[in-house]
Amino acid sequence: MKDISILKRLRSVTLDRQGLLQPSRFGQGKLAVQNAVEHLGYIQIDTLSIVERAHHHTLWTRIPDYQPEYLDALVTERKVFEYWFHAASYLPMKDFRYVLTQMLAVKHHPSHYYNADPKIMKYVMDKIRAEGPKKSRDFESESKKAGSWWNWKPTKLALERLFMQGDLMICERHGMQKTYDVCERVLPQNVDTTAPSPIEFAEYIVKTYLRAYGFTTFKQIIHLKTGAELKKNVVDVLNAMLEQGVIEKINVLGIPDIFVQSGLMDQTFNFSISSVRLLSPFDNVIIHRERAKQIFDFDFRLECYTPKEKRHYGYFCLPILFGDTFIGRVDCKAHRKEQRFELIQIHIENMEIEVEKWIASFIVLVRQFATFNGCQVVTLTKVSPLKFEKIFQQSIQAC
Repeated sequence: MKDISILKRLRSVTLDRQGLLQPSRFGQGKLAVQNAVEHLGYIQIDTLSIVERAHHHTLWTRIPDYQPEYLDALVTERKVFEYWFHAASYLPMKDFRYVLTQMLAVKHHPSHYYNADPKIMKYVMDKIRAEGPKKSRDFESESKKAGSWWNWKPTKLALERLFMQGDLMICERHGMQKTYDVCERVLPQNVDTTAPSPIEFAEYIVKTYLRAYGFTTFKQIIHLKTGAELKKNVVDVLNAMLEQGVIEKINVLGIPDIFVQSGLMDQTFNFSISSVRLLSPFDNVIIHRERAKQIFDFDFRLECYTPKEKRHYGYFCLPILFGDTFIGRVDCKAHRKEQRFELIQIHIENMEIEVEKWIASFIVLVRQFATFNGCQVVTLTKVSPLKFEKIFQQSIQAC
């Protein structure tokens, strides 16, 4: 099989595993959200709200009837929890034991990221244990009392440190407002709290990537993870799975060894070439930038942290996926007070696929996404190349 055919097959494999080939891959309603988080392994949390926040956007892309309150409810019901994957994320509660390694590492080693005052940490912990769950603003209001010797910043730092080392968990969330409680009051009684051995942890991350993507590379598995022991264990796990026939290794020019679940490359997928997806910049499919370039030939970087004069595409661009091809990106903003969703600039990057083949589906999707963002009107400011602006303006007005 030629490299181009292998890559096309890998795209189908990963889009299927990611739940982007079928409209209801994970079911419907709140249960679908739980299914998606458990299958994908994590959903990254982001605070930016130019459009609906990344965790909600990522789930909306996969679950047609998704509502943000579903995710908040699953936190309250202890079906998912918040911690760190490669970044702040929602994780399946059944996987709790696999974050214990990092929690213990934070607890027993000084970290300049969470260098909280031990006295304030004890005060915060004692207060929550005695009085019940607290938000950071509860401590902020107390800091304004006459004679207070603490203030919001140290107590916020203490909350974060206690959270990262596993003494506190987030028991409830409303928007970006988190409520903390002691870990033992949050964890369900049936959750395994046995810390995994190093080889068990390596097996966990390998199997998580394989389940969520269908294939992986060594570099993707250890992305943002450190330690010679972990790297060795990942290699050992991959070699053992190869010997057992659970996975197979394939090679594509310019890409390190790819490990694919056995039999996946021969499967037939129900693939609608007319489907259009508007992804979050933090979507699981796109978040590993090198992987997106290797498999989809799509060079994507989020530019909101780039100085304005150095941006090529815009502040908060969303990748546009048509079938198995990324055809461009669109810089968006939800003007919620005006109930107006602005397409600041649509960047069309793939000229091999005629715009007429996907524009109608794209406009319908944009209007659905606008509604999800609490907007009723869609406006378009600019299209690149400019020659396509007229057809897009006409399509928006006609829909």
